[in-house]
Amino acid sequence: MALRPPDDDLQIPSERPKKQPKIAVTAEKQQPDYGVNDENKPPQATADASVDYIPSENLKPIADPEAEVRGLIEGLESKDWVKVCESLNDARRFALYHSILLLPILDRVMLVTAKAMKNPRSALCKTSIMTSSDIFTAFGDKLLEPSTSDAFDELLLQLLLKASQDKRFVCEEADNAVKAMVESMTPLPLLRKLKTYVSHSNLRIRAKAAISISRCVSKLEPEGMKEFGLVSLIQTAAELLNDRLPEAREAARAIVASVYEALTENEEEKQEEWQSFCQSNLPAIHAQAMIKLVS
Repeated sequence: MALRPPDDDLQIPSERPKKQPKIAVTAEKQQPDYGVNDENKPPQATADASVDYIPSENLKPIADPEAEVRGLIEGLESKDWVKVCESLNDARRFALYHSILLLPILDRVMLVTAKAMKNPRSALCKTSIMTSSDIFTAFGDKLLEPSTSDAFDELLLQLLLKASQDKRFVCEEADNAVKAMVESMTPLPLLRKLKTYVSHSNLRIRAKAAISISRCVSKLEPEGMKEFGLVSLIQTAAELLNDRLPEAREAARAIVASVYEALTENEEEKQEEWQSFCQSNLPAIHAQAMIKLVS
């Protein structure tokens, strides 16, 4: 009987290693400008430590504005997000202290500011929103002129979107910017811009637009409301009164109260004239709701 050799002496023929199948790996596209922060969260201290959120009252004039303004657009369009934030703060300083120098390139500055609001990096998003506030404060109605009107429309849309975010970090800053816009502009032309958004498919944008409209209306004298159109205002309010969000409905009630007061100065005839006005310009069900609001 043959003896079995010890295991150490066994000669096992080497097996040829199987060829591993090739796995296609798609490299993720690097986006160095975006970083890891989410626009809806407060900036992480480690990532955004180099960015200062400077209140408007703490901004200082630029020492040599004529020289600095020539490189402003280049800085705003930089691939380095920190450089963009610095340039946005410079744009704020130009707006507040050297607005004449900023005016020729204001439309480009506004477009870059609106673009920065779309960036997922929270520091860049917040700084751009703060920039829009200072631009509103500095230029007011100039933003509605033909040379800047299109850029203003883009900026307004982005602000309404940011004001509609769930996260407080973005929403509060955007709300402040929208308030600054309403405070710094003549209400009548701004109303015409805002009115298009009360029919927006996004219910939160509708609500934010409604709040701004009610603020504009509250600033108007009766003649201003009549110039804009009492019928248009009451129809807008009727539309918002049935909106899903309570903020939109509350804004609608404020608009109704303003229109009611502007309709006539005769207190004895006001209720009767209001009833006739609503019934003439609204469907019966909406007219009845409006009449009850002020009765």
